Amino acid sequence: MPEDMQAKQWVAMAGLDPRQHQSGSSVNKKPRLSKAGNRYLRIALYRPALSAAQHDPTVRAYYHHLIENRGRKKLQALCAVMRKLLHAIHAMLKNRTPFDSSRFYAPSETAA
Repeated sequence: MPEDMQAKQWVAMAGLDPRQHQSGSSVNKKPRLSKAGNRYLRIALYRPALSAAQHDPTVRAYYHHLIENRGRKKLQALCAVMRKLLHAIHAMLKNRTPFDSSRFYAPSETAA
C-alpha cells in the first residue's frame, strides 16, 4: 500500500467503509460494510482482529465496549476492530513507530 494514501483510503481499499443504501423516501436501510475493496486484505485482518479482541486487554475492552455500550453485534464489533487495526497499521507505517495498544482505546472514567 502506498505511503501517500490516507487512512480513510486504506479503509475503503479494504472494503471496511460503511455504505448506506437509500432509495427515495421508502427505502432507508442500515449502513453496512461496502466490501467493495480487496477481500484478501479483509481476510488478512480478520484473524489478527479476532486474536487481539480475545488476548489484548485494550482491544478486548474496546470490543466489549462496542457490544455492551453501543449495542453492536459481535461480528459488527469485530469489523470495527479490523478497521481500527488498519488505522493503527497506517499510523505505524507513516510514523515509523511500533504498535502501542494503549493508544487503541482509552475507556472513559465515567463509564461503568
